Amino acid sequence: MNAQNKSMNSKSANPSTVHNRAKEKDTPKDQSATAAKDTPLEDAGPKDDSPEAWQQKYENAIAESQQHYDRLLRVTAEFENFKKRTLRENEDFRKFANKSIILELLTVVDNLERAVQSTESRESKAVACVVEGVDMTLKGLLETLKKNGVEPIEALGQEFDPTFHQAVMQEESNEQPENTILKEFQKGYLLHQRLLRPAMVVVAKTAGNKNTTESTQPNSD
Repeated sequence: MNAQNKSMNSKSANPSTVHNRAKEKDTPKDQSATAAKDTPLEDAGPKDDSPEAWQQKYENAIAESQQHYDRLLRVTAEFENFKKRTLRENEDFRKFANKSIILELLTVVDNLERAVQSTESRESKAVACVVEGVDMTLKGLLETLKKNGVEPIEALGQEFDPTFHQAVMQEESNEQPENTILKEFQKGYLLHQRLLRPAMVVVAKTAGNKNTTESTQPNSD
């Protein structure tokens, strides 16, 4: 009977006792977790707390900061140069995008000038009216070209300049200095101060000089 009672008492143990035992088993884990939380993080500073160590860390930080600043300046300068270059290229494109069309219009100008020059000596009233109309058309076209940056190159009486003039032949002359332009076969033009078409000219040479000037095409690019 006593053994049986002891067995029943052990089976009907108090629940609070069981809870306390479980709590005791968990206590070491909880304590270790709490200890881990309370442990301070490793100091970010130098292990050596001497003033020299902190001074070295400060100098290293300053040097690294200066490197980043220099890199920022370089990137900023490169970006500014890129913007300026892009703006310049866009401006050049806008100015010279119509170059091919203007060159073709200059052929029309040449034909109109020849028409005016070939009929100036005629005294017919009908012809004079036609010439006047052609001349007005020519002036209007030249004015339009001027508004778009096209300007004629001065040639007659000027010293030969291979940058703007194309010499097609030489002619002896005692009245003009050597390399002076005597005649102009075709007018030259500039587009926004850049060579669009060179002037085709005849250049003076000293009488008795057998040297001839070869036709040279200036670079219009």
